Amino acid sequence: MLADLSPLIAATTQWLTCAYPSGGGALDVALCEVQARQAVTVAAWLRYPTAMDAALVGMAGPGGSGRLDWITGADGAGSDDPDGYAWRTWVDEIVASWAACLLTDPELAELAVAEVTQGGHAAGTPVEFRRLVAPDERDRRAAALLRHPDLLAPVAELHHAQLLDRLKPGEALIA
Repeated sequence: MLADLSPLIAATTQWLTCAYPSGGGALDVALCEVQARQAVTVAAWLRYPTAMDAALVGMAGPGGSGRLDWITGADGAGSDDPDGYAWRTWVDEIVASWAACLLTDPELAELAVAEVTQGGHAAGTPVEFRRLVAPDERDRRAAALLRHPDLLAPVAELHHAQLLDRLKPGEALIA
């Protein structure tokens, strides 16, 4: 199942790490990417819970990073280089927004991980999301921008209510 969503997960992870990069060396960059990938994976598994959902997004495409680029001030990024822009077409705005929510809200991240580890995506596969749900100090330093609630707020707020409704049906109107 993971292979079906892998282009979407890779592109959305890349978008997040480009928009909110690590400021450190190679290890910090890797730690930041792992945290982003874990958040994006959980968000993608929540958004596309069945094989049919994954197949449909694979056929139709997720929509691209246009609005996300505009919101974060990267409007038109990569437009001069067609090869540099191609991956952006596989960015899923809702998955990026949900991942931003998970990166900035540990309680929500734990709820989401509990939901996906019981679902079909994780069935028969040992998965671990420790860096998402229990980051240590090194993880937090490496992903300081990626986990900063104020910086991610414009992206997280886009689809926050939908994520709450997915995880806690009926409570999205309260938030």
